[in-house]
Amino acid sequence: MTDLFTQAPVAPLAELLRPQVLDDVIGQTHLLGDGKPLKLAFLSGKPNSMIFWGPPGVGKTTLARLTAHAFACEFIALSAVFSGVKDIRAAMEQAQHNLAQGKRTILFVDEIHRFNKSQQDALLPYTESGLVTFIGATTENPSFEVNSALLSRAQVYVLKSLTDDELKLLLTKVQKSALSHLQFDEAAVNTIISYADGDARRFLNLLEQCNAAAGAAGITHIHAEFIQNALALNSRRFDKGGDNFYDQISALHKSVRGSNPDAALYWLCRMLDGGADPRYLSRRIVRMAWEDIGLADPRAMQIANDAALTFERLGSPEGELALGQAVIYLAVAAKSNAGYKAYNEARAFVKQDKSREVPVHLRNAPTKLMKELGHGHEYRYAHDEPNAYAAGETYLPDGMPEPTWYQPVPRGLEGKIGEKLALLKKWDEEAGRST
Repeated sequence: MTDLFTQAPVAPLAELLRPQVLDDVIGQTHLLGDGKPLKLAFLSGKPNSMIFWGPPGVGKTTLARLTAHAFACEFIALSAVFSGVKDIRAAMEQAQHNLAQGKRTILFVDEIHRFNKSQQDALLPYTESGLVTFIGATTENPSFEVNSALLSRAQVYVLKSLTDDELKLLLTKVQKSALSHLQFDEAAVNTIISYADGDARRFLNLLEQCNAAAGAAGITHIHAEFIQNALALNSRRFDKGGDNFYDQISALHKSVRGSNPDAALYWLCRMLDGGADPRYLSRRIVRMAWEDIGLADPRAMQIANDAALTFERLGSPEGELALGQAVIYLAVAAKSNAGYKAYNEARAFVKQDKSREVPVHLRNAPTKLMKELGHGHEYRYAHDEPNAYAAGETYLPDGMPEPTWYQPVPRGLEGKIGEKLALLKKWDEEAGRST
């Protein structure tokens, strides 16, 4: 008789349905279709080191296992979260034992980006000698997270999230094998697909939860309302510190810069829905106002700052409305990066230029001695000049040409600023100053 301590664990649906042959894999047709890179690698007859880069639940571990099966290799799996150099050495000892018995070894390192430099370096000699064929899996950009030496020895394959149609195909496969007693209406299927967010493992886990909930409720027909009520539907997949995060921030910023309020709202709401910190988003919104709108519409900075303060006062979800309205305003506002460019050019110039003296007429003269030395001598007080402008006066160090870094655009308020600067230049020329 079995009890709690002797019962064998029941594998989750995602593990039970893990593909056993390459043709069973759903998705990644850009790599596995006829004539595609990974399909050709499988047909080559010789395994090569590779890195699978993609979001969770798209088949990275499955493809690694299928590689070992296809080339009749022993499969050793390590998780970079739990393993260290000691585990790598133990794996190499096992690989030596396999080789002595005439068997090749594939070493699979899941989440390879979690290994530090020394741990990644420990893999190099064994990969170079051919003792193991290395396969890594990562959700992070390997260009940043994998040592260049290891990266140069592995072919990188980029895996994609599963499409809606591919997830529906996976549902058909599940119903034929494990969940044939359940019927899902179209709205229910779309709800599960939406929350799976292209992640096959998450999709299968949601189906497993549906099965358990339906069994408890004594039903076999699943509709969207039942799913909403019975399942714990978490936020969609969102990597708060990785490429997905920065890609979406980039999309938000570029939508604002591109004057598309709907796209800006979409990316803002995507990030909020995924769990991004609204305070971080508010800081980025303020940055957008200064970088891409600038003096073409100074109200944009005020609105962005007010939205950030509003969120601090109200919190979520009420304060998020202020952020939404701010990105709308920024998207439709007149655009200028003239101030941003001028600041960067001035900074770059100062960094490489010599230390120039302040002209005598611009120097501070708080004491009698400084006045006797000429500090502030012949300074022209602009408010006492016609039009409150000292035409022909210079304010840069002696011998430094006018750099003209700031070039206002003919949009919004900067159009007026440009007209004023042109007028001031005309007055300078009339006063005899060369510009």
